[in-house]
Amino acid sequence: MKYSVVKSWLPFALIITGFCALVYGTVQQDYRQSLNDPQIQMAEDASAKLESGASPQLVVPTEVINISSSLAPYTIVYGDDGKEVAFSGRLDGNAIIPPLGVFDFAKQNGEDRLTFEPQAGVRSAVVVRYYNNAGHSGFVLVGRGMREVEKREVKLEIMVGIAWIVLLVSSFVLIAFLEFLTGRNA
Repeated sequence: MKYSVVKSWLPFALIITGFCALVYGTVQQDYRQSLNDPQIQMAEDASAKLESGASPQLVVPTEVINISSSLAPYTIVYGDDGKEVAFSGRLDGNAIIPPLGVFDFAKQNGEDRLTFEPQAGVRSAVVVRYYNNAGHSGFVLVGRGMREVEKREVKLEIMVGIAWIVLLVSSFVLIAFLEFLTGRNA
């Protein structure tokens, strides 16, 4: 009897688990991908201005953002050699440099989008665009902190986790009850 309950319940458990994973993955990716939207627009606008001949200092906001504590977007312009030319983002007063390969990827593909963690606990959603005009080329990096989205992701994990457990337990109890009823009537 016990084995038949588990055998009957197992397909439901797999379906419930699959749907919970699908819900979590879909919502989490929506949170993360939409976090890039302002940076995409800002990086595209800045690189277009640079390609039209604007000075790097004119495409970067004047307010310097401490990326370890602010959620505000920040912009950094790098030369083709990867050295900072203009910036509005600092990590506790220091320059930030993206991981190796980011500039190469952006140069080859026009853009790179990534999660950047220059220091433990400091995570930014970053868009890097390559620009090139007759006299200058380089990269525009626009990023912003992920703190609020990461808080939403934790809440999502809890909500989906609770729903998963409740659905698993309730489906098991229902199937056990139905098995009990059909066993009694047999």
